[in-house]
Amino acid sequence: MTTEAFSGLVAALDPPLIVVTTAVGDERAGCLVGFHAQSSITPERYCVWLSKANHTYRVALRSDYLALHFLDTGDLSLATHFGTMSGDTVDKFADLPTETGTGGVPLLTDCPNVLVVRRSALLDEGGDHVCLPAEVVAARHGKPFTPFRLSQAAHLEPGHGNEERHGPPTERAAS
Repeated sequence: MTTEAFSGLVAALDPPLIVVTTAVGDERAGCLVGFHAQSSITPERYCVWLSKANHTYRVALRSDYLALHFLDTGDLSLATHFGTMSGDTVDKFADLPTETGTGGVPLLTDCPNVLVVRRSALLDEGGDHVCLPAEVVAARHGKPFTPFRLSQAAHLEPGHGNEERHGPPTERAAS
């Protein structure tokens, strides 16, 4: 199979986007994520793949919990906020209303559809993303929604390129 064939097939899927947040101590992190899926019905499990280039990935390595915020079609501003800035240099939560969830994860008050998960493993098979299989520990389903999709965010410039690799600790934690 050619790269063009793979890219064409994947582009046709137009996956929903979520914002993943996590925290360790006072360090909070969050990013826009397109790779995620339910992975078990019983017990309830969900997987999320984080880019190794992201600040969120490096914080998640030290955290047991993640919050997965399911975006609605009207959430372009949140997608832009979490998808275009780097948590290496910016506190993405400084001006956002949040509450603290299980394990200290920041919950975005403006997102009514959220899963909080406890990471059960980390799978790094050498690609630019790692898989975090997780157990669902809490769920909030505020209202029916139409998922915000990748095609709606295609114009956004990411805060990091997928080729970047940073080593822990994160830059903000080290200062």
